[in-house]
Amino acid sequence: MRKVASGAAVFLLACAAWLAAAAGQEQAARPLLKGEVRMDGSSTVFPIMEAISEEYARRQPAVKTPISISGTGGGFHRFSKGEVDLTNASRAMKREERMSASAGQVAYTEFQIAYDGLSIVVSKDNNWIQNITEEELRQLWREEGRTKKWSDIRPDWPEQAIRFYAPGVDSGTYDYFQETILGDRQMVKSVAFSEDDNVLVRGVMSDPYAIGFLGFAYYSENKDRVRAVRVNGVLPTKESIKSGLYAPLSRPLYIYANNRSIKEKACVYDYLRFALQHGADLVEETGYVALPQRLYQQQVRQLEAVHTMP
Repeated sequence: MRKVASGAAVFLLACAAWLAAAAGQEQAARPLLKGEVRMDGSSTVFPIMEAISEEYARRQPAVKTPISISGTGGGFHRFSKGEVDLTNASRAMKREERMSASAGQVAYTEFQIAYDGLSIVVSKDNNWIQNITEEELRQLWREEGRTKKWSDIRPDWPEQAIRFYAPGVDSGTYDYFQETILGDRQMVKSVAFSEDDNVLVRGVMSDPYAIGFLGFAYYSENKDRVRAVRVNGVLPTKESIKSGLYAPLSRPLYIYANNRSIKEKACVYDYLRFALQHGADLVEETGYVALPQRLYQQQVRQLEAVHTMP
């Protein structure tokens, strides 16, 4: 018995030594990088990029990854001037933004990092609105030159003025709602805007006659403070967002990368590769919805093609 135990112990020690050596070889094979990955953009995408940066710092502690939050529009403005390597966006780049990037001689690649569901939220004290149609949402939020009351939308709702809360006009979340719900109609003028989603949550939760919209992760974090409203009979959930059932308010979230940075800055290429390879788990941890794994893999190949481009 002692010989068997001794043999097993030797075997286990050998395995442990082999694993340690393999781990050491993997670490040695991974070059330690230096430099800075400069980022700006969306407050909605910020929690994802913050989580990615925290994990990446374990792998490459000498690489700095500062993230500014100028909103999607503000991020694109800096990106088109070549001031940042990456900009995070909660909507796709507009035509005029593409033209600005071209004028600034910034060639870029668009990557998707997650799915989001723009969530319509009300106070927990609001007991009359459970579901709203897309047309009612449009009627509620569009400017009509008068004070809007809940009873204007449905006669059995309170005859009380509606208080509106929305992300700031530089936000991609604002742009997405404007384009998807209102189109060319102006948003109601009595909106309280803020680039800080926590301010929106506090405003809505404290007023039973308030309504607002924000990204799914911020709603998920604050389920105990505000309540989501069904849109066309569907609540925003990870399942309804991923399947596309939560329409028309499901959307992809983006990272736009300067091609020159990908090719010339090893830390930018390595950071993006890490984000796409490990993004699914980190996206889910932050409360958003991961893409199918095949899409991340496809985008890794796209990144490699840009990196090796002459």
